[in-house]
Order: sequence, then structure tokens, then C-alpha cells
Amino acid sequence: MRLASFNVQSLRLRWPGGRPRLDGARDADVPADRGPAAEALDAQDRRLTAAVLAHARADVIALQEVFDQATLDHFHDHCLLATGAAPYPYRHCIPGNDGRGLDVAVISRLPLRSVVSHAQETPTSLGLEVEPEVDPDMPVFRRDCLRVEVGLITLFICHFKAPYPDASATWPVRRAEALALHRLIARQFPDPASGLWLILGDLNEPRQTAPARPAPAIAPVTAPFSIDLLERLPVAERWSWHEPFGPDLGSPDVMLASPALARRWPDACPQIIRHGLALEAAAYDGPRLAGVGRHRPHASDHAALMIELPGAEG
Repeated sequence: MRLASFNVQSLRLRWPGGRPRLDGARDADVPADRGPAAEALDAQDRRLTAAVLAHARADVIALQEVFDQATLDHFHDHCLLATGAAPYPYRHCIPGNDGRGLDVAVISRLPLRSVVSHAQETPTSLGLEVEPEVDPDMPVFRRDCLRVEVGLITLFICHFKAPYPDASATWPVRRAEALALHRLIARQFPDPASGLWLILGDLNEPRQTAPARPAPAIAPVTAPFSIDLLERLPVAERWSWHEPFGPDLGSPDVMLASPALARRWPDACPQIIRHGLALEAAAYDGPRLAGVGRHRPHASDHAALMIELPGAEG
């Protein structure tokens, strides 16, 4: 089984004048990504997004920042299939808690035994003790946590709250999300270390622990609870995100495996697919997809992660 995970950066279907069009890979938080000139590059962005996914040739793909099911289906039918990729008949984007409607999703060529949303879980419903800044009766996941059972393994697909603009202020929220994810895995697997599970997605952990905080916010789901499969790569090769117009790199995208899964596939090493990144991501000096520009067009401000687990399809 080949698995991939990709934050596709603000993928949304709109209907201006009654005609469908997809937003490009832009957040509109910088002047260059607003206005008619930026909008004119949207279709090229999504051609590149589809090209990255086609290159991955994954059986199952975890996606982040997809607006809704209609967006997912339109992108699949009109962009991904246009690359010549084989169809993904199993597609799910369940409404989550993001105020902009950017949810997590999954597409698969393999039958999915179950796809379960946890968007309505709260710290109270999960029996969690959280920081005072977190309302225990509000949804704990800022987007969602999808539990997807496929073949021999269970995937937990997440997209945690971003650490911007104040990593210390947002630490309690991401800490609560990590505690909730830990609790969901433990609820599914009474002995989590022996289960075959994998956390995929964008956990938005900054490179440096937030000031005045005792540990990374995502510590409840990292070692020893899980094995970080990206640690099978050289340290300098683990980055999957770049700051627009800036030199900063980050590693927010994860493949965190149960100890049992890591032992079962000791030679499985992630690949980070960066050829859809903008030229401004100068830390990557390999080949780019045709049409990639200095800032845009690009596939996303994230790279895609891919890993192969032979025999995991069962």
C-alpha cells in the first residue's frame, strides 16, 4: 500500500457567474496573493497540485485544506483525472470546525472499511484535562480528526491549529488537540503500541518550542507513543514547508507510526515530493514541474509526503 499526505493550501470550489472554478494555492494573507493577477494563476496552481498527486501514485491520500465534498469531487474529476491518473472512487470530506471551511479529506483506490469524523468531540467528552485557555465544552479539533480504516492499518488524519501569529498563545489549543488524538488512538487500541496505526497530516508544530512552554504542543503523540518515520531521513531533508517570500523552512507535516507499524515495516522510508514548490523555496534545488514560478504558480506551499508499506492492503 502506498500512502500520501498533502496540504493542498486552500482548495475551494466557487461558482462565479454560475461557472465552476477552483481557488488557487494561496491564502490571500500577502498582497501578492490578492487581486485579479493572483486569481489568474489559480487554474495553473491546481494543475500543479494534481500533477504532484499523480506523481505520488498513492493508493490512499490524506488531504488537508479542502473546502467540502463538492470541491473534492470537482478537483478529482476535472484536475486529477486530467493528468491520466487512475480514479479514486472512494472520496470523503466531512464538514469540520474550521471557520473558513477548510477540512481534512481522504481519497482512496482501496475500499475503506470506515471513515469516522471526530469534529464534535470536546475535552469533556474525551475526559481530558486541558489548559485554562481552552474551553472544555467546545470542539477540541480546530478542523477534525478522521479515523480511516483501510487494509491492515488505521489512519488518523489531522490538521492542527496554526501557531501564528503567536506560537505561545496557540500552544494550549494544539496541546489539547494532541491530547485528544492520543485519547482517540488509545480508545481504538487498548494497547496502542501493538496496533497498526499511522498519524498523517499537518500538526503545525513550529521548529522551536513556544516560549515559556515546557515541551512541544504535540508531545502527547510523539515518542515514545509513536515513531516519527521522517526521522528515517537525514535531518536536513525533513522539511516540507517554506515561508512565502522568506527563507524559513518547517516540518509541520507528519507520518507518526505506532511502534508496531514501525517494526513491521523497518525499511519503509518516506519520500518528500517537492517538485511542485515555488522557486522561492530555494532550499530545494531539484527539478520542478513545468510551469512552476518564482512565487506562483505552484502546487502548494507544502510538499507532499509519500510512503510505501508493502502488503498493508491485506
